[in-house]
Amino acid sequence: MKKLFLAVALLAMTAVTTSVSAQKLLRFGIKGGANLGKLDGSGFQDGFKLGYHLGGFAQLNLVKGFGVQGEVIFSSTKTETTDNFSDIYKNVSTSDDRKKVNLNYLSIPLLANIDLGTPRLKLQVGPQFGALVSDRKVFGAANTAFKGGEISGVAGLWLQLPIVNVSARYIIGFNDVKGIESVTNTSNWKNQSIQLGVGVTL
Repeated sequence: MKKLFLAVALLAMTAVTTSVSAQKLLRFGIKGGANLGKLDGSGFQDGFKLGYHLGGFAQLNLVKGFGVQGEVIFSSTKTETTDNFSDIYKNVSTSDDRKKVNLNYLSIPLLANIDLGTPRLKLQVGPQFGALVSDRKVFGAANTAFKGGEISGVAGLWLQLPIVNVSARYIIGFNDVKGIESVTNTSNWKNQSIQLGVGVTL
């Protein structure tokens, strides 16, 4: 009888331990913060401008020291054209000079989480896929100025406190997001941004 009781107790302890481990295997959370972005290309002002980002994430810890993280992030960035924008792009109006542009993206980063000596501090690297959700008809009534999607690379750091998470990352666009096909200037338009975020991990 004692042996049976001991066996049941051991099975119960194993089940509890497995349940706790399973809870730590997958974690969810929300995050948001500053989005310092710029559009790198001829006709746009240089320098990062302040925007914001907000979204949620899921972390899957695969093995000790390594996991993956997927996110759905809404990010808003701002830029402004230069005084000579219409001189660079001959088929746009002079009213497009010194024009403010808001770019709102729904982005999905797919990141590798690599522990840096401690599970609390992680290196994050991976691709990001973004879809432009704001009005893309910025320059002129007939021209679609920006392409609907982009592919970027992400690198950054993630600090996990008991509940709060803090993150910093650099995002660089790989593809040309210029959608105006009839302009004479062939320079690429590529997004860059620095994201500084804080959130809650459940």
